[in-house]
Amino acid sequence: MGLCFSKSGSDRFDSDQHVEFVGGNVQPVTSKEDWDQKLSDAKRDGKIVIANFSAAWCGPCRLLAPFYSELSEKHPSLMFLLVDVDELDEFSSSWDIKATPTFFFLKDEQHIDKLVGANKPELQKKINAILDSVK
Repeated sequence: MGLCFSKSGSDRFDSDQHVEFVGGNVQPVTSKEDWDQKLSDAKRDGKIVIANFSAAWCGPCRLLAPFYSELSEKHPSLMFLLVDVDELDEFSSSWDIKATPTFFFLKDEQHIDKLVGANKPELQKKINAILDSVK
């Protein structure tokens, strides 16, 4: 399982190594207000939210990004969000993010589960459990 704890010069990546973090049905969160609106929309639509707190410089985050995008396409009944911990530093701190990626699962704007690390099988397992619980 991969984790990133802090950014340093050696963790930086060149622009030619850029990975598309927002693909499929993944929605970027650009502000606290944007977050609040997306959670409100999810609650209104009866969707469970999966929020990926990630960073562009984080290797495990970059490796997991295509899989996260794939999941968002496979499960349109869920809302997949992406929060860049550098762009929304204060907001991310309010969620007590210690490592990236960190995934929060929310239902009706309430935290129901959490996963820390780039663990594809565990992320899939948690999504399947959530989908089974709403059937």
